[in-house]
Amino acid sequence: MNVTLIFLAAIAAIIIWWLAGQRLTSKPWLETGSVQLPDHAGTERPPVPAVKIGLFVFLGVVGALFSLAVSAYFMRAASTDWWGMPVPRLLWVNTGALALSSAALQWARREARHGRVERLRPALAVAFALAVLFLAGQIQAWRELTAAGYVLADNPANSFFYMLTGLHGLHILGGLTVLGHTTLRAFATDIASDRLKLSVDLSAIYSHFMLAVWLLLFALFAGWANDFVDLCRTLLN
Repeated sequence: MNVTLIFLAAIAAIIIWWLAGQRLTSKPWLETGSVQLPDHAGTERPPVPAVKIGLFVFLGVVGALFSLAVSAYFMRAASTDWWGMPVPRLLWVNTGALALSSAALQWARREARHGRVERLRPALAVAFALAVLFLAGQIQAWRELTAAGYVLADNPANSFFYMLTGLHGLHILGGLTVLGHTTLRAFATDIASDRLKLSVDLSAIYSHFMLAVWLLLFALFAGWANDFVDLCRTLLN
């Protein structure tokens, strides 16, 4: 429970810091023109799009949702009817696919900033294909576990595994919808417009966040997170 509260406090602090940095506490109806953010060099940066701020708020909510689910996982794991389940080796391959997809989107982000559409297209296509491969691998991992007798209702550990991986997969699927639209837009134009650059930027941020969430879940299923929590409890006590 202490770990969850610390995580939620960190998420709230990040959101407050980000919103304060965008001057959301100012009164825009008393100002004229666009709000510019001065940097340390004395020049001005363009205003941060509202959709980007909204994405960070959304990611904060998603992070809180997963933190609560992980907290419930730890509390339920202390019950006597909890039996651990094996981690399919395929999850290692899936993790690599998701990491490479996130790296490809970072590559696409750099190409979009430089306006190199001819390099942006393959980067987006690779990122999309690897994310699809991740989802396909997750489904195959489910099939392997059910074939081995690890069904949903047989054990609380099984239920949590399917629930957490399914919830994460739904978020990946949602990100794929936006990424697919962005990829089609990149192939339909020869100019990296500001709108296209923003779409690539948002897709990269979302992908990096979902990769971080998956690494946390993977550590949880592999048992590494339990060791970390035990260490934290030892230090706190």
